[in-house]
Amino acid sequence: MTELLSPKTTTSVGVDRAADPPDPGAARDALRRARDHLLGLQEDAGWWKGELATNVTMDAEDLLLRQFLGIRTAEQTAETARWIRSQQRPDGSWATFHGGPGDLSTTIEAYLALRLAGDELETPHMARAAAFVRARGGLAASRVFTRFWLALFGHWPWSQLPAVPPELVLLPSWVPFNVYDFACWARQTIVPLSIVRALRPVRPLGFTVDELRTATPPSRRPRLRTRSGVLYRFDRLASSYERVARGPVRRHALRRAAEWIVARQEADGSWGGIQPPWVYSLMALHLLGYPLDHPVLRAGLAGLERFTVREETPDGPVRRLEACQSPVWDTALAVIALSDAGLPAGHPALDRAGRWLLDEEIRVRGDWAVRRPKTPVGGWAFEFDNDGYADTDDTAEVIMALRRTGVPAEGAVLRASRWLLGMQCRDGGWAAFDADNTRAILGDLPFCDFGEVIDPPSADVTAHIVEALAAENFTGTVPVRRGVHWLLRAQEPDGSWFGRWGANHVYGTGAAVPALVAAGVRRDHPAISRAVDWLLAHQNDDGGWGEDLRSYRDPAWIGRGESTASQTAWALLALHAAGHGTGEPAGRAVRWLVGTQRPDGGWDEPQFTGTGFPGDFYINYGLYRLVFPISALGRILDARAGGLEATTGGLAATAGGLEATVTA
Repeated sequence: MTELLSPKTTTSVGVDRAADPPDPGAARDALRRARDHLLGLQEDAGWWKGELATNVTMDAEDLLLRQFLGIRTAEQTAETARWIRSQQRPDGSWATFHGGPGDLSTTIEAYLALRLAGDELETPHMARAAAFVRARGGLAASRVFTRFWLALFGHWPWSQLPAVPPELVLLPSWVPFNVYDFACWARQTIVPLSIVRALRPVRPLGFTVDELRTATPPSRRPRLRTRSGVLYRFDRLASSYERVARGPVRRHALRRAAEWIVARQEADGSWGGIQPPWVYSLMALHLLGYPLDHPVLRAGLAGLERFTVREETPDGPVRRLEACQSPVWDTALAVIALSDAGLPAGHPALDRAGRWLLDEEIRVRGDWAVRRPKTPVGGWAFEFDNDGYADTDDTAEVIMALRRTGVPAEGAVLRASRWLLGMQCRDGGWAAFDADNTRAILGDLPFCDFGEVIDPPSADVTAHIVEALAAENFTGTVPVRRGVHWLLRAQEPDGSWFGRWGANHVYGTGAAVPALVAAGVRRDHPAISRAVDWLLAHQNDDGGWGEDLRSYRDPAWIGRGESTASQTAWALLALHAAGHGTGEPAGRAVRWLVGTQRPDGGWDEPQFTGTGFPGDFYINYGLYRLVFPISALGRILDARAGGLEATTGGLAATAGGLEATVTA
């Protein structure tokens, strides 16, 4: 990795050096193979879905859930354990992303799962894992959620865990620390977790974990006059209340929390279409007396099978779980890619995809309406079944995709556009699921030590929405102008944009530049020039771009990492939108894509380039390595053919509009 950390030579955007362009025949052949490969992956119903890979905590917690409920089978255990073993690093640990460093909590949970599978302490892989855990502080140094799992099986005292009182669900939405102050994924987890914490169950695990303990000195209490100190003492008061909480108020809170959970179960049996609230909801309801054959629990357990991936390997069958599924997102991106590759509106593949997307439109209110009660319903979610949590990012991409299919979609697009306009935050940006979900103090609560717990506006989401609204002729409106100004303010001093939902500054910049140009910002605007400068300064010697996920915590990694197909494509999309798609840097990137393509038309990309929680939880989207290179190659090749303005599909600058305001 030493070479990846070496300084890169900056090329000024003003001197886009001429160079021999990549062989257009080879590039077009690469585009054709990739397009055909993507077409071959479409399901008969019209949708695409790549595997959404994360880390082995999903698999370990699945076995622990089944142990807790008493439904774990020998076959499930053996197949899951085989997968977990295959992901272990040489030092005995498990990482949260491919090529990343070992993670303490992930390693502890994987270790517990392998103990369930019968792996003996003395075996080399288990001994290495235990040594890794002890060297990093043991169980006491793990995150709160790992210690919750330990408490469920009697290996951590419930009294030493932060308080999560179920009475939170009784607070009205205007009271600080109510459940709607938390991001949707956090509130869906906190409510069932509060039930589990209140009831403090202990189930048998069948073994001890004393080998993972260390003589860790007690942590110091934060100073009272600090925000952390105040919240720590607030937690201690809440914990004192938890010890004596009885009677009608507690019973009412538990009942309301259960009703809140049941009301949010999706048609596929999940909660939010994501793993954390799913497993805690199943445990919480079971603890409240719901039998395993109750329709809610039966649907929840059956739904997990839909998220289960099974694969034959040389060592035998393996079983792993997706933390989430992305069919709407993948289908929208696939449609845009195929359109960029030259498929015309009305093509059978685009027609099927467009009709499937229309069927997925959400026409019911979700939690977002708590903050935006007057906003009309519309939009799309990420998953097959997640009607309670439409998100703005998917909605923006679906709007742009539908316009390329030829399917009549005026009503759905208008409803979605109005919903997006209503979901704009007070500062002019857009968040993914909620509006003005920005109470940052929540992140300092003792039980919020893992991942983001709020959903503030982000550059990548705001950019996608600005681009979609610009394509719908909203360019001159006040909301789009405010979105553009938000993006310009959010630009980093180095010229890049932070990527909340993708890795990382390459993703943010790859989204922001096309959006600004689509909204009427001139290509010679200083913000665009600085962004291009940043991209060129971080191009790898092989011609591609990459950014390691460690950039979320270590600034030395920003813009640096092994080249990947998806990140190279994001940079190319930005260069193309900025008018630099025919220069030498873009040509080198195209050559890299052509040279690394597989014979079947795809690209290898074991690196994770998606983000769940910056710094904590990452995603490898199975189709990113295909859809984004297709879009990039399609647009670049059309630009070389002289058809730039006619074929960008919303990325070309809109006449008029923001010229005066963004240059002021």
